Amino acid sequence: MTSETPELPPYFNIDPDQALADLDAPVNAEGFAAIAQNCARGRADLAGRGLDETGRKSLRPFSTWEITRYLIPVAQGHFRRVLKQNPHLPQGTSETVGGAKWFSFEEVLLLRAHFAQLGSKSKEYKPYRPEGAKAKIVAVANFKGGVGKTSTAAHLAMSAALDGYRVLVVDLDSQGSMTSIFGGKVEDEWQTVFPLIARHYATHLKADNQLRLAQGLDPVLLDDTLTEALEIGAKNLIQTTHWPNIDLIGAQLNLYWAEFQIPVWRMQGRSWKLWDALTDTLEADGVLDDYDLVFVDTPPALGYLTINGLAAADILLVPLGASFLEFDSTGRFFDMLHATFSSIETGENMAARALGRPELQFEWDAVRAVITRFDAAQQSEMGALMQAYLGDTLSPHRQDFTALIGQAGEQASGIYEADYRDFNRETYARGRATFDQTYAAFKKLLLGIWRRDEVSKK
Repeated sequence: MTSETPELPPYFNIDPDQALADLDAPVNAEGFAAIAQNCARGRADLAGRGLDETGRKSLRPFSTWEITRYLIPVAQGHFRRVLKQNPHLPQGTSETVGGAKWFSFEEVLLLRAHFAQLGSKSKEYKPYRPEGAKAKIVAVANFKGGVGKTSTAAHLAMSAALDGYRVLVVDLDSQGSMTSIFGGKVEDEWQTVFPLIARHYATHLKADNQLRLAQGLDPVLLDDTLTEALEIGAKNLIQTTHWPNIDLIGAQLNLYWAEFQIPVWRMQGRSWKLWDALTDTLEADGVLDDYDLVFVDTPPALGYLTINGLAAADILLVPLGASFLEFDSTGRFFDMLHATFSSIETGENMAARALGRPELQFEWDAVRAVITRFDAAQQSEMGALMQAYLGDTLSPHRQDFTALIGQAGEQASGIYEADYRDFNRETYARGRATFDQTYAAFKKLLLGIWRRDEVSKK
Protein backbone atom coordinates (compact mmCIF):
# COMPACT_ATOMS: atom_id res chain seq x y z
CA MET A 1 0.00 0.00 0.00
CA THR A 2 1.11 3.53 -0.69
CA SER A 3 0.20 6.28 1.66
CA GLU A 4 -0.91 9.56 0.17
CA THR A 5 0.76 12.73 1.37
CA PRO A 6 -1.90 14.82 3.10
CA GLU A 7 -2.62 18.19 1.55
CA LEU A 8 -0.98 20.96 3.55
CA PRO A 9 -3.05 23.81 5.00
CA PRO A 10 -3.08 26.94 2.85
CA TYR A 11 -0.90 28.95 5.26
CA PHE A 12 2.20 26.82 4.53
CA ASN A 13 4.72 27.61 1.78
CA ILE A 14 3.57 31.16 1.03
CA ASP A 15 6.24 32.77 -1.14
CA PRO A 16 7.29 36.20 0.29
CA ASP A 17 8.20 37.51 -3.17
CA GLN A 18 4.79 36.55 -4.56
CA ALA A 19 3.13 38.05 -1.49
CA LEU A 20 5.03 41.29 -2.18
CA ALA A 21 3.97 41.24 -5.83
CA ASP A 22 0.32 40.92 -4.80
CA LEU A 23 0.57 43.69 -2.17
CA ASP A 24 -0.93 47.09 -2.90
CA ALA A 25 0.59 50.42 -1.84
CA PRO A 26 0.40 51.71 1.77
CA VAL A 27 -2.75 53.66 2.62
CA ASN A 28 -2.80 57.22 3.93
CA ALA A 29 -5.75 59.31 5.17
CA GLU A 30 -6.72 60.19 1.60
CA GLY A 31 -6.96 56.50 0.90
CA PHE A 32 -9.83 56.25 3.38
CA ALA A 33 -11.70 58.89 1.36
CA ALA A 34 -11.23 56.88 -1.83
CA ILE A 35 -12.51 53.71 -0.15
CA ALA A 36 -15.49 55.62 1.25
CA GLN A 37 -16.30 56.98 -2.23
CA ASN A 38 -16.20 53.48 -3.69
CA CYS A 39 -18.55 52.27 -0.98
CA ALA A 40 -20.87 55.22 -1.60
CA ARG A 41 -21.04 54.41 -5.32
CA GLY A 42 -21.77 50.77 -4.58
CA ARG A 43 -24.37 51.70 -1.97
CA ALA A 44 -26.07 54.06 -4.41
CA ASP A 45 -26.10 51.32 -7.04
CA LEU A 46 -27.68 48.82 -4.67
CA ALA A 47 -30.18 51.30 -3.27
CA GLY A 48 -30.99 52.55 -6.76
CA ARG A 49 -32.31 49.17 -7.81
CA GLY A 50 -35.33 49.77 -5.61
CA LEU A 51 -36.00 53.34 -6.77
CA ASP A 52 -38.76 54.62 -9.02
CA GLU A 53 -38.40 57.16 -11.84
CA THR A 54 -38.33 60.05 -9.32
CA GLY A 55 -35.31 58.59 -7.55
CA ARG A 56 -37.30 57.46 -4.50
CA LYS A 57 -37.97 53.97 -3.22
CA SER A 58 -41.37 52.58 -4.10
CA LEU A 59 -43.42 49.96 -2.32
CA ARG A 60 -44.52 46.97 -4.34
CA PRO A 61 -48.23 46.17 -4.86
CA PHE A 62 -50.12 43.52 -2.89
CA SER A 63 -52.19 40.71 -4.41
CA THR A 64 -55.67 39.60 -3.43
CA TRP A 65 -54.12 36.44 -1.98
CA GLU A 66 -51.75 38.47 0.24
CA ILE A 67 -54.41 40.94 1.32
CA THR A 68 -56.87 38.29 2.43
CA ARG A 69 -54.20 36.13 4.08
CA TYR A 70 -52.16 38.76 5.88
CA LEU A 71 -53.86 42.17 5.89
CA ILE A 72 -57.67 42.02 5.88
CA PRO A 73 -59.19 38.94 7.58
CA VAL A 74 -61.81 37.95 4.97
CA ALA A 75 -62.15 35.08 2.49
CA GLN A 76 -61.01 35.82 -1.06
CA GLY A 77 -64.50 35.15 -2.41
CA HIS A 78 -66.09 37.62 0.01
CA PHE A 79 -63.38 40.18 -0.75
CA ARG A 80 -64.15 39.97 -4.49
CA ARG A 81 -67.90 40.23 -3.87
CA VAL A 82 -67.45 43.37 -1.77
CA LEU A 83 -65.39 44.99 -4.53
CA LYS A 84 -67.98 44.08 -7.14
CA GLN A 85 -70.80 45.50 -4.99
CA ASN A 86 -68.87 48.74 -4.36
CA PRO A 87 -67.41 49.99 -7.64
CA HIS A 88 -66.25 53.20 -5.91
CA LEU A 89 -63.67 51.15 -3.99
CA PRO A 90 -60.23 50.45 -5.49
CA GLN A 91 -60.62 47.54 -7.90
CA GLY A 92 -56.94 46.71 -8.35
CA THR A 93 -55.05 46.18 -11.58
CA SER A 94 -54.11 43.03 -13.48
CA GLU A 95 -50.85 42.49 -15.28
CA THR A 96 -52.54 40.11 -17.72
CA VAL A 97 -56.09 39.75 -19.01
CA GLY A 98 -58.05 37.89 -16.34
CA GLY A 99 -54.97 37.73 -14.11
CA ALA A 100 -54.66 38.29 -10.37
CA LYS A 101 -55.59 41.73 -9.04
CA TRP A 102 -52.90 43.82 -7.39
CA PHE A 103 -53.38 46.81 -5.10
CA SER A 104 -51.12 49.59 -3.85
CA PHE A 105 -50.77 49.80 -0.08
CA GLU A 106 -52.66 53.11 -0.12
CA GLU A 107 -55.54 51.20 -1.69
CA VAL A 108 -55.23 48.46 0.92
CA LEU A 109 -55.62 51.08 3.66
CA LEU A 110 -58.79 52.40 1.97
CA LEU A 111 -60.19 48.89 1.70
CA ARG A 112 -59.37 48.16 5.33
CA ALA A 113 -61.19 51.33 6.39
CA HIS A 114 -64.25 50.21 4.40
CA PHE A 115 -64.32 46.77 6.02
CA ALA A 116 -63.77 48.32 9.46
CA GLN A 117 -66.78 50.59 8.94
CA LEU A 118 -69.21 48.12 7.40
CA GLY A 119 -67.79 44.67 8.10
CA SER A 120 -68.28 42.27 10.98
CA LYS A 121 -67.55 43.84 14.37
CA SER A 122 -66.12 40.51 15.55
CA LYS A 123 -63.13 40.82 13.20
CA GLU A 124 -60.04 42.92 13.77
CA TYR A 125 -59.91 45.14 10.72
CA LYS A 126 -58.12 47.90 12.60
CA PRO A 127 -55.64 47.35 15.43
CA TYR A 128 -56.42 48.28 19.02
CA ARG A 129 -55.35 51.60 20.49
CA PRO A 130 -57.04 53.34 23.42
CA GLU A 131 -58.87 56.55 22.58
CA GLY A 132 -56.69 59.58 23.26
CA ALA A 133 -53.56 57.58 24.08
CA LYS A 134 -50.26 59.07 23.00
CA ALA A 135 -47.84 57.15 20.83
CA LYS A 136 -45.69 54.56 22.54
CA ILE A 137 -41.96 55.01 21.94
CA VAL A 138 -40.03 51.80 21.30
CA ALA A 139 -36.22 51.88 21.50
CA VAL A 140 -34.26 49.02 19.96
CA ALA A 141 -30.78 48.90 21.47
CA ASN A 142 -27.69 46.84 22.17
CA PHE A 143 -24.09 47.99 22.15
CA LYS A 144 -22.96 44.87 20.28
CA GLY A 145 -23.15 45.21 16.50
CA GLY A 146 -24.42 42.51 14.16
CA VAL A 147 -27.28 41.36 16.40
CA GLY A 148 -30.06 42.39 14.02
CA LYS A 149 -30.89 45.64 15.83
CA THR A 150 -31.74 47.75 12.80
CA SER A 151 -33.37 44.84 10.97
CA THR A 152 -35.60 44.12 13.98
CA ALA A 153 -36.61 47.77 14.35
CA ALA A 154 -37.33 48.14 10.63
CA HIS A 155 -39.40 44.97 10.39
CA LEU A 156 -41.41 45.81 13.48
CA ALA A 157 -42.12 49.24 11.99
CA MET A 158 -43.25 47.61 8.72
CA SER A 159 -45.30 45.00 10.57
CA ALA A 160 -47.07 47.71 12.55
CA ALA A 161 -47.72 49.68 9.36
CA LEU A 162 -49.18 46.63 7.64
CA ASP A 163 -51.37 46.17 10.71
CA GLY A 164 -52.74 49.69 10.24
CA TYR A 165 -50.77 51.70 12.80
CA ARG A 166 -49.27 55.11 12.00
CA VAL A 167 -45.53 54.80 12.55
CA LEU A 168 -42.62 57.20 12.93
CA VAL A 169 -39.08 55.83 12.69
CA VAL A 170 -36.29 57.85 14.33
CA ASP A 171 -32.74 56.94 13.30
CA LEU A 172 -30.17 57.87 15.96
CA ASP A 173 -27.36 55.84 14.40
CA SER A 174 -24.98 57.98 12.34
CA GLN A 175 -24.36 54.98 10.08
CA GLY A 176 -27.87 55.65 8.75
CA SER A 177 -28.80 52.05 7.96
CA MET A 178 -32.42 52.55 9.00
CA THR A 179 -32.54 55.70 6.88
CA SER A 180 -31.32 53.70 3.87
CA ILE A 181 -33.95 51.00 4.37
CA PHE A 182 -36.69 53.62 4.22
CA GLY A 183 -35.11 55.58 1.37
CA GLY A 184 -34.45 58.71 3.41
CA LYS A 185 -32.43 61.61 2.04
CA VAL A 186 -30.39 63.40 4.72
CA GLU A 187 -27.92 66.07 3.61
CA ASP A 188 -26.39 67.01 6.96
CA GLU A 189 -26.91 66.96 10.72
CA TRP A 190 -29.57 69.67 10.48
CA GLN A 191 -31.97 67.11 9.00
CA THR A 192 -31.41 64.68 11.90
CA VAL A 193 -32.42 64.86 15.59
CA PHE A 194 -29.39 67.09 16.25
CA PRO A 195 -31.32 70.40 16.06
CA LEU A 196 -33.94 69.01 18.46
CA ILE A 197 -31.27 68.30 21.07
CA ALA A 198 -29.65 71.69 20.37
CA ARG A 199 -33.04 73.40 20.73
CA HIS A 200 -33.65 71.68 24.05
CA TYR A 201 -30.32 72.98 25.35
CA ALA A 202 -30.91 76.46 23.91
CA THR A 203 -34.31 76.62 25.63
CA HIS A 204 -32.68 75.57 28.91
CA LEU A 205 -29.94 78.17 28.43
CA LYS A 206 -32.45 80.97 27.82
CA ALA A 207 -34.28 80.09 31.04
CA ASP A 208 -30.98 79.83 32.91
CA ASN A 209 -29.95 83.24 31.60
CA GLN A 210 -33.05 84.75 33.17
CA LEU A 211 -31.92 83.40 36.54
CA ARG A 212 -28.39 84.68 35.97
CA LEU A 213 -29.65 88.16 35.16
CA ALA A 214 -31.83 88.14 38.29
CA GLN A 215 -28.70 87.31 40.30
CA GLY A 216 -26.71 90.10 38.64
CA LEU A 217 -24.59 87.69 36.58
CA ASP A 218 -23.74 87.98 32.90
CA PRO A 219 -25.83 85.75 30.60
CA VAL A 220 -24.26 83.00 28.49
CA LEU A 221 -24.64 84.04 24.86
CA LEU A 222 -26.31 81.66 22.42
CA ASP A 223 -24.10 80.92 19.44
CA ASP A 224 -25.34 80.64 15.84
CA THR A 225 -26.00 76.90 16.17
CA LEU A 226 -28.27 77.31 19.18
CA THR A 227 -30.02 80.35 17.74
CA GLU A 228 -30.79 78.48 14.52
CA ALA A 229 -31.95 75.38 16.42
CA LEU A 230 -34.59 77.42 18.26
CA GLU A 231 -36.42 77.83 14.94
CA ILE A 232 -36.56 74.10 14.10
CA GLY A 233 -39.41 71.81 15.14
CA ALA A 234 -39.61 68.05 14.93
CA LYS A 235 -42.17 68.24 12.13
CA ASN A 236 -39.65 70.15 10.01
CA LEU A 237 -37.42 67.07 10.12
CA ILE A 238 -39.98 64.36 9.38
CA GLN A 239 -39.82 62.83 5.90
CA THR A 240 -42.44 60.72 4.21
CA THR A 241 -41.28 57.31 2.98
CA HIS A 242 -42.44 54.86 0.32
CA TRP A 243 -44.71 53.42 3.01
CA PRO A 244 -47.83 55.61 3.24
CA ASN A 245 -48.11 55.24 7.02
CA ILE A 246 -44.40 55.23 7.96
CA ASP A 247 -42.54 58.53 8.34
CA LEU A 248 -38.87 59.04 9.16
CA ILE A 249 -36.47 61.31 10.97
CA GLY A 250 -33.26 60.17 9.34
CA ALA A 251 -29.57 60.10 10.20
CA GLN A 252 -26.24 60.50 8.47
CA LEU A 253 -22.57 60.57 9.41
CA ASN A 254 -22.52 64.15 10.75
CA LEU A 255 -24.99 63.17 13.48
CA TYR A 256 -22.05 61.61 15.31
CA TRP A 257 -20.86 65.14 16.02
CA ALA A 258 -23.61 65.29 18.66
CA GLU A 259 -21.63 62.85 20.79
CA PHE A 260 -18.90 65.52 21.11
CA GLN A 261 -21.15 68.58 21.30
CA ILE A 262 -23.59 67.35 23.97
CA PRO A 263 -20.93 67.00 26.73
CA VAL A 264 -19.69 70.54 25.93
CA TRP A 265 -23.21 71.89 26.46
CA ARG A 266 -23.53 69.82 29.61
CA MET A 267 -20.34 71.39 30.99
CA GLN A 268 -21.73 74.87 30.25
CA GLY A 269 -25.13 74.10 31.72
CA ARG A 270 -24.78 71.51 34.44
CA SER A 271 -28.46 71.68 35.33
CA TRP A 272 -29.48 70.81 31.74
CA LYS A 273 -31.34 67.50 31.70
CA LEU A 274 -29.80 66.27 28.47
CA TRP A 275 -31.47 62.85 28.68
CA ASP A 276 -34.90 64.49 28.33
CA ALA A 277 -34.07 66.30 25.09
CA LEU A 278 -35.70 63.85 22.67
CA THR A 279 -38.70 63.13 24.91
CA ASP A 280 -39.48 66.77 25.58
CA THR A 281 -39.13 67.99 22.00
CA LEU A 282 -41.22 65.20 20.46
CA GLU A 283 -43.96 65.80 23.01
CA ALA A 284 -43.82 69.60 22.78
CA ASP A 285 -44.09 69.45 18.98
CA GLY A 286 -47.18 67.23 19.06
CA VAL A 287 -45.44 64.29 17.41
CA LEU A 288 -46.79 61.79 19.93
CA ASP A 289 -50.34 62.80 18.99
CA ASP A 290 -49.76 62.21 15.27
CA TYR A 291 -48.56 58.59 15.47
CA ASP A 292 -49.42 55.34 17.19
CA LEU A 293 -45.84 54.07 17.49
CA VAL A 294 -42.38 55.64 17.35
CA PHE A 295 -39.50 53.22 16.73
CA VAL A 296 -36.06 54.53 17.72
CA ASP A 297 -33.01 52.81 16.25
CA THR A 298 -30.00 53.54 18.46
CA PRO A 299 -26.25 53.40 17.78
CA PRO A 300 -24.35 50.25 18.88
CA ALA A 301 -22.83 52.14 21.82
CA LEU A 302 -24.09 53.62 25.07
CA GLY A 303 -23.42 57.27 24.13
CA TYR A 304 -25.47 60.42 24.55
CA LEU A 305 -27.73 59.68 21.58
CA THR A 306 -28.49 56.19 22.88
CA ILE A 307 -29.20 57.59 26.35
CA ASN A 308 -31.69 60.00 24.76
CA GLY A 309 -33.38 57.17 22.90
CA LEU A 310 -33.54 54.93 25.96
CA ALA A 311 -34.79 57.72 28.26
CA ALA A 312 -37.53 58.57 25.75
CA ALA A 313 -38.65 54.96 25.37
CA ASP A 314 -41.71 53.36 26.89
CA ILE A 315 -40.61 49.93 25.64
CA LEU A 316 -37.02 48.70 25.32
CA LEU A 317 -36.21 45.83 22.96
CA VAL A 318 -32.74 44.28 23.04
CA PRO A 319 -31.92 41.95 20.12
CA LEU A 320 -29.16 39.40 20.59
CA GLY A 321 -27.92 36.19 19.05
CA ALA A 322 -28.01 32.79 20.75
CA SER A 323 -24.29 32.58 21.48
CA PHE A 324 -22.14 32.81 24.58
CA LEU A 325 -20.41 36.01 23.47
CA GLU A 326 -23.67 37.81 22.65
CA PHE A 327 -25.31 36.61 25.88
CA ASP A 328 -22.28 37.80 27.83
CA SER A 329 -22.16 41.13 25.99
CA THR A 330 -25.87 41.73 26.52
CA GLY A 331 -25.47 41.11 30.24
CA ARG A 332 -22.77 43.77 30.30
CA PHE A 333 -25.08 46.07 28.34
CA PHE A 334 -27.78 45.78 31.01
CA ASP A 335 -25.10 46.32 33.67
CA MET A 336 -24.09 49.55 31.95
CA LEU A 337 -27.74 50.63 31.68
CA HIS A 338 -28.08 50.14 35.43
CA ALA A 339 -24.90 52.10 36.16
CA THR A 340 -25.80 54.92 33.77
CA PHE A 341 -29.41 55.53 34.77
CA SER A 342 -28.78 54.92 38.47
CA SER A 343 -25.98 57.49 38.32
CA ILE A 344 -28.29 60.04 36.69
CA GLU A 345 -30.97 59.38 39.33
CA THR A 346 -28.46 59.70 42.19
CA GLY A 347 -27.10 63.00 40.92
CA GLU A 348 -30.53 64.49 40.22
CA ASN A 349 -32.13 63.32 43.44
CA MET A 350 -29.47 64.83 45.67
CA ALA A 351 -30.50 68.23 44.35
CA ALA A 352 -34.20 67.32 44.32
CA ARG A 353 -34.17 66.37 47.99
CA ALA A 354 -32.33 69.57 48.91
CA LEU A 355 -34.93 71.67 47.09
CA GLY A 356 -37.91 69.62 48.19
CA ARG A 357 -38.77 68.57 44.64
CA PRO A 358 -40.06 65.18 43.44
CA GLU A 359 -37.28 62.68 42.87
CA LEU A 360 -36.39 61.34 39.42
CA GLN A 361 -37.01 57.68 38.66
CA PHE A 362 -36.66 56.25 35.19
CA GLU A 363 -39.25 53.63 34.31
CA TRP A 364 -40.05 51.55 31.23
CA ASP A 365 -43.40 49.90 30.54
CA ALA A 366 -41.57 46.74 29.48
CA VAL A 367 -38.08 45.47 28.64
CA ARG A 368 -37.64 42.45 26.38
CA ALA A 369 -34.63 40.71 24.90
CA VAL A 370 -35.27 39.06 21.52
CA ILE A 371 -33.16 36.26 20.03
CA THR A 372 -32.48 37.04 16.36
CA ARG A 373 -30.89 35.14 13.46
CA PHE A 374 -31.68 31.89 15.26
CA ASP A 375 -30.59 28.51 13.92
CA ALA A 376 -32.61 25.83 15.74
CA ALA A 377 -30.33 23.03 14.54
CA GLN A 378 -27.26 24.62 16.14
CA GLN A 379 -28.51 26.92 18.88
CA SER A 380 -31.46 25.27 20.62
CA GLU A 381 -29.49 24.35 23.74
CA MET A 382 -28.04 27.85 24.05
CA GLY A 383 -31.47 29.40 23.48
CA ALA A 384 -32.98 27.26 26.22
CA LEU A 385 -30.18 28.17 28.64
CA MET A 386 -30.67 31.88 27.93
CA GLN A 387 -34.42 31.50 28.48
CA ALA A 388 -33.82 29.77 31.81
CA TYR A 389 -31.65 32.61 33.11
CA LEU A 390 -33.49 35.59 31.62
CA GLY A 391 -37.01 34.27 32.22
CA ASP A 392 -39.75 36.70 31.18
CA THR A 393 -37.19 39.29 30.07
CA LEU A 394 -36.41 37.08 27.06
CA SER A 395 -39.18 36.75 24.52
CA PRO A 396 -40.00 33.05 24.08
CA HIS A 397 -40.18 33.57 20.30
CA ARG A 398 -36.85 33.17 18.50
CA GLN A 399 -36.51 34.97 15.20
CA ASP A 400 -35.24 32.40 12.69
CA PHE A 401 -32.79 33.25 9.96
CA THR A 402 -34.12 32.29 6.54
CA ALA A 403 -33.04 32.74 2.92
CA LEU A 404 -35.76 35.37 2.53
CA ILE A 405 -34.24 37.43 5.35
CA GLY A 406 -30.79 37.13 3.79
CA GLN A 407 -32.03 38.31 0.41
CA ALA A 408 -33.86 41.26 1.95
CA GLY A 409 -30.68 42.31 3.73
CA GLU A 410 -28.68 42.15 0.50
CA GLN A 411 -31.18 44.50 -1.16
CA ALA A 412 -31.37 47.05 1.72
CA SER A 413 -35.07 46.35 2.12
CA GLY A 414 -37.41 44.52 4.44
CA ILE A 415 -38.87 41.05 3.92
CA TYR A 416 -42.32 42.62 3.70
CA GLU A 417 -41.07 44.51 0.66
CA ALA A 418 -40.04 41.28 -1.08
CA ASP A 419 -42.35 40.15 -3.89
CA TYR A 420 -43.47 36.59 -3.17
CA ARG A 421 -43.45 35.90 -6.92
CA ASP A 422 -39.65 35.82 -6.65
CA PHE A 423 -40.10 32.65 -4.53
CA ASN A 424 -42.75 29.99 -4.33
CA ARG A 425 -45.57 30.88 -1.98
CA GLU A 426 -44.59 28.44 0.73
CA THR A 427 -41.00 29.70 0.80
CA TYR A 428 -42.33 33.23 1.12
CA ALA A 429 -44.86 32.30 3.80
CA ARG A 430 -42.22 30.40 5.78
CA GLY A 431 -39.73 33.28 5.47
CA ARG A 432 -42.08 35.99 6.68
CA ALA A 433 -43.65 33.81 9.39
CA THR A 434 -40.72 34.35 11.77
CA PHE A 435 -41.15 38.13 11.60
CA ASP A 436 -44.94 37.81 11.85
CA GLN A 437 -44.39 35.89 15.08
CA THR A 438 -41.90 38.50 16.34
CA TYR A 439 -44.48 41.19 15.68
CA ALA A 440 -47.23 39.13 17.33
CA ALA A 441 -45.13 38.87 20.51
CA PHE A 442 -44.44 42.61 20.39
CA LYS A 443 -48.09 43.47 19.70
CA LYS A 444 -49.26 41.38 22.65
CA LEU A 445 -46.81 43.31 24.82
CA LEU A 446 -47.99 46.65 23.40
CA LEU A 447 -51.69 45.92 23.83
CA GLY A 448 -51.14 44.72 27.38
CA ILE A 449 -49.35 47.99 28.20
CA TRP A 450 -52.05 50.14 26.60
CA ARG A 451 -54.72 48.18 28.43
CA ARG A 452 -52.85 48.56 31.74
CA ASP A 453 -52.74 52.32 31.12
CA GLU A 454 -56.50 52.31 30.49
CA VAL A 455 -57.30 50.33 33.62
CA SER A 456 -55.07 52.50 35.80
CA LYS A 457 -57.00 55.62 34.77
CA LYS A 458 -60.38 54.19 35.82
